[in-house]
Amino acid sequence: MADPTAPAAQRHDRILILDFGSQVTQLIARRLRETGVYCEVWPFTASGEPIREFAPKGIILSGGPASVTEGESPRAPQAVFDSGLPVLGICYGQQTLAAQLGGTVESGHPAEFGRAFIDVTAECAITQGLWAKGAREQVWMSHGDRITRLPQGFRVVAASEGAPFALIADDTRHYYGTMFHPEVVHTPHGGALLRNFTHLVCGCRGDWTMGAFRAEAIARIRAQVGSGRVICGLSGGVDSSVAAVLLHEAIGDQLTCIYVDHGLMRANESEQVVGTFRDRFNIRLVHRDASELFLAQLAGVTDPELKRKTIGRLFIEVFEEEQQKIGGADFLAQGTLYPDVIESVSATGGPSVTIKSHHNVGGLPAHMRMQLVEPLRELFKDEVRVLGRELGMPEEIVGRHPFPGPGLAIRIPGEVTREKAELLRKVDTIYLEEIRSAGLYDAIWQAFAVLLPVRTVGVMGDGRTYDSACALRAVTSTDGMTADVYPFDMGFLTRVANRIVNEVRGINRVTYDITSKPPGTIEWE
Repeated sequence: MADPTAPAAQRHDRILILDFGSQVTQLIARRLRETGVYCEVWPFTASGEPIREFAPKGIILSGGPASVTEGESPRAPQAVFDSGLPVLGICYGQQTLAAQLGGTVESGHPAEFGRAFIDVTAECAITQGLWAKGAREQVWMSHGDRITRLPQGFRVVAASEGAPFALIADDTRHYYGTMFHPEVVHTPHGGALLRNFTHLVCGCRGDWTMGAFRAEAIARIRAQVGSGRVICGLSGGVDSSVAAVLLHEAIGDQLTCIYVDHGLMRANESEQVVGTFRDRFNIRLVHRDASELFLAQLAGVTDPELKRKTIGRLFIEVFEEEQQKIGGADFLAQGTLYPDVIESVSATGGPSVTIKSHHNVGGLPAHMRMQLVEPLRELFKDEVRVLGRELGMPEEIVGRHPFPGPGLAIRIPGEVTREKAELLRKVDTIYLEEIRSAGLYDAIWQAFAVLLPVRTVGVMGDGRTYDSACALRAVTSTDGMTADVYPFDMGFLTRVANRIVNEVRGINRVTYDITSKPPGTIEWE
């Protein structure tokens, strides 16, 4: 029987994804996880010994921005081909797979970006039950180069107008390649194609479930912590909340959570956090209202990055004061997620990318000398929500929209004051009330209001006003890396605007932000 305290990579069938820098590499991992297959994303520079120790049942080569025709472009490690394992190359991954095995890749041909159609000319293992010979299927392309000569042993399974080798297969070695991206939703049968690769070709059992993860994580926490004491920085967000409840189930009163209220939370959020964790889950919770301190230190600060640094520094200072009051601890728990782990190593194997300081309590001073406990570091955000429901947490916690660590400070361009925060809270409350009343909350990734640093002329009754303007923002997304504007109908927006200007004294103009990400970001600062 597998050791329940061992990492997931040692307990489940697993797939290794080598990242060549695609913006959607994480989507490959998420699609595989959705089918119950554990996987990890590593940089393409991974060496042979770690790959052998990971012992995957198959390897996927991701897309990437480079051109195989360039001399210094990335290549898959030789260990991939020496392993004897099934391999699936996607876009750039298909091109380097072909080039390294003796095929030819060329630039200068017409590119394909966006929706395209492939004509299926044969069948293979990864198309089994999906695409029959003669079918025409929609896919999503994003390439400039193309394969012009296949390596020995490969055959064509499907072609598009701009990619004569859109899907290729070497049935003997179990090597496959797609010029299109099966991981994106715009390839309708892409998820099923990936499942065929993992289940039919690689023989994965699909035993990665949240029920199994819960039991294994509890065993692992107990083994790491022993009789030690743990403190957890609780923000009220999904990640730290689920981590806290999981830790409490594992070690009970050995856990103390510290909730620092910086005065920039949403309406009634502090009351909700305290009530949920103290009353419902009976978790030891220290609630520190430090709003006066934070707002005083933010006076006169207008630069967005300085706001973040000020809030981060004060949070660390207050957190340290509170942990000293309770007598210290042996371990610090954080809600680190798998995307944080992935993003901490660049696709080129270069310097680490700094994880945003406001996401976790990552900047605590070294003299605190606590070991880290990161029970969620194997999970994506959507998996954390599933785990929260598995733990019996209320939907208003696990289903809530993301909220930034600096809170309303980065939704108030310019100087932050208590009065501005109160004004924004009222606007935000009305907006979210209307979204929930319309049954739209779960269809939106993130929705919030921004208090603009401008004043505008208005007319109310018989008099003129000169008050503040606000912007409303709502986006759809799967992971926050890209986002589209939520298409509210004008009736909804008009109703929200009317409520805001009628009920919130100080606001006389409402706008709706229709910028996608990219080029914009989701938050305003």
